[in-house]
Amino acid sequence: MLPSVARPTDVYFFATCVVDQFFPTAGIDAITLLERQGIRVHFPEDQTCCGQPAYSSGFPDEARKVAARQLTLFPNDWPIVVPSGSCAGMMKHHYPTLFADDPVRKPLAESLSSRVWELTRFLVDVLAFSPEDCGTDCTVVLHTSCSARREMGVHLSGRQLLGGLRHVTVAQQDHESECCGFGGTFSVKQPEISAAMVEDKVKALKATGAERVVSADCGCLLNILGHAAWQDEQAGRPPSLPGEHIASFLLRRTGGAQ
Repeated sequence: MLPSVARPTDVYFFATCVVDQFFPTAGIDAITLLERQGIRVHFPEDQTCCGQPAYSSGFPDEARKVAARQLTLFPNDWPIVVPSGSCAGMMKHHYPTLFADDPVRKPLAESLSSRVWELTRFLVDVLAFSPEDCGTDCTVVLHTSCSARREMGVHLSGRQLLGGLRHVTVAQQDHESECCGFGGTFSVKQPEISAAMVEDKVKALKATGAERVVSADCGCLLNILGHAAWQDEQAGRPPSLPGEHIASFLLRRTGGAQ
């Protein structure tokens, strides 16, 4: 359990590369969710990548160069909310290691690390987010990323948020704790293994009979939804597995975008 944190008036938002490039609506919806809770959200426009692709590929020097650009972007002592377990994990757990031998950047990295929150955990533990469900009855299946589950320990917060919606049933998938095969650059370096993993994941998600898949990590969604769409195209059928980031799903279920 994380220590209790007082409800802030202001937060920073770190969007992540995948949200910025492929799921911008998820980022906007996450910001809207926070703002509707009375939080002022600050978005440093000079933010770029967290450095995880280089770091997980075995290039710490290159990762350090990218990460160093983020260290001075969050000067006030506000929480840094990240809509991704993997990017949050990189910033929270690996930045202090990256800069452990840098006397100038080490305190900056440690300060930043201590303020990083994955979005769903922030909604649950800090904001006690429990709005009224305005939607009709539906069944969804939740996918949690490996980093969210094993590095950040936030796999239960997503389930808690969905479980708190009165008209939403959360289906249980057989492969819930298994990787979808994305793994950042893993899917590029090991495409055959990645493809086999995501095929298993898509089968498990579809087997639940859920209307859509929801996840707090857009990298996983990019892989899962992309593979499902490819399968549908090969079979000549309409899309069979819709999905979205949990921020978009929560916003739509609780009143929609303002």
